[in-house]
Amino acid sequence: MLKTLRDAFKIKDIRNRILFTFGMLVVIRFGSQLPTPGVNGSLIQNFFEQNGSELFNFFDAFTGGSFSKMSVFALSITPYITSSIIIQLLTIAIPKLEEMQKEGEEGRKKLVAITRYVTIILSLIESIAMAVAFGRQGYLSEYNFVNCAIIVVTLTAGSAFLMWIGERITENGVGNGISIVLLINIVSRMPSDFVTLYQKFVEPKITAKTYASAGLSALIIIAVVVVTIVFVIILQDGERRIAVQYSKKLQGRRMVGGQSTYIPVKVNTGGVIPIIFAQSIMEFPVMIATFMGKGTDSYVMKMLSSNNWINPSHMEYSLGLVIYMVLVVFFAYFYTSITFNPMEIADNMKKSGGFIPGIRPGKPTVDYLSRILKYIIFMGAVGLIIVQLIPYFFNGVFGASVSFGGTSLIIVVGVVLETIKQIESQMLVRNYRGFLND
Repeated sequence: MLKTLRDAFKIKDIRNRILFTFGMLVVIRFGSQLPTPGVNGSLIQNFFEQNGSELFNFFDAFTGGSFSKMSVFALSITPYITSSIIIQLLTIAIPKLEEMQKEGEEGRKKLVAITRYVTIILSLIESIAMAVAFGRQGYLSEYNFVNCAIIVVTLTAGSAFLMWIGERITENGVGNGISIVLLINIVSRMPSDFVTLYQKFVEPKITAKTYASAGLSALIIIAVVVVTIVFVIILQDGERRIAVQYSKKLQGRRMVGGQSTYIPVKVNTGGVIPIIFAQSIMEFPVMIATFMGKGTDSYVMKMLSSNNWINPSHMEYSLGLVIYMVLVVFFAYFYTSITFNPMEIADNMKKSGGFIPGIRPGKPTVDYLSRILKYIIFMGAVGLIIVQLIPYFFNGVFGASVSFGGTSLIIVVGVVLETIKQIESQMLVRNYRGFLND
């Protein structure tokens, strides 16, 4: 990775793209510190400290701390991510959107435009809900129409501006603009999380002059983080390669085809989408009750909150963890069934003269792909659950609450690996152009 970056800085065009991306990230972090007008920042901070559910922490990690500070970027790009998921799901259900998806570049531009409009609508809805909820509980400097309108406009504009920055990074930077905006938000929270872990597990032992125990605690923390990252890398890069053979055919006077290739099927087919869906469903009632000022001390509410899972003194609340794992597996199958169509792949292979060795074209190929996909989805879902269980275990048993849970690490590792591949491909294209010019 370091060698790739070093070689990239030697190429002027790619160096400019990297510097442009870095400049945009500085703008994002600067905007994350600007307070939203009309909001009482200290009261908001106290609210989140007293009502810190997992979904609040999860959302705050996605916004780089902007949500708990109620800065102008408090909504971050989460409305855009939600909008993209909604449009992707509706593409399967609405024939008109499905036609756009198959129209190539023009259709893609139309879908992007629709996604932008939906993003603005979602931003308006979320900002209105936040302004009203915080206003009713006395967290605004003044609870009136003008002040709420200023807050709504500010938060919506902040989310739209981040969406624009993400698109500029995609066009003029290193690519994957929205993912990189999300990456910098998550990474910005990690230093404070490591400080929290140090103050909770290492500093008290140094104060007590038990240096060996302090060193062991530090090593355990580092080992857990490293092992988790390695496991996430394996989960993200793991894939099942299904061999495909293309038959030879006569074109003019030449025989073409006959080559062998493969269909790569990633182990983690759904990415972090199953976790996001499952986590949102589990924590949404808790978040609504907290915003409305209702009690969250009932058994159901405590069971839904991940803060109470794997707690040795209250294991009865861990029933929520079982429900959460079932939801992750369900959404892994659901989302993959929408994004990966074995029948469409089998038809395209048949039209191109391709077949899987030992499997007849048509329905046998569809059945084979579906059977393989079921095993892979289950393995990927189990991998996601393991990654999630690590922070839940340490939070429940040791009280080690941090923002960079399994979801955050999967996003960070995935975006970093994809960005490195983008830079390498840009270097490769540049070398080809240089060869052609020569």
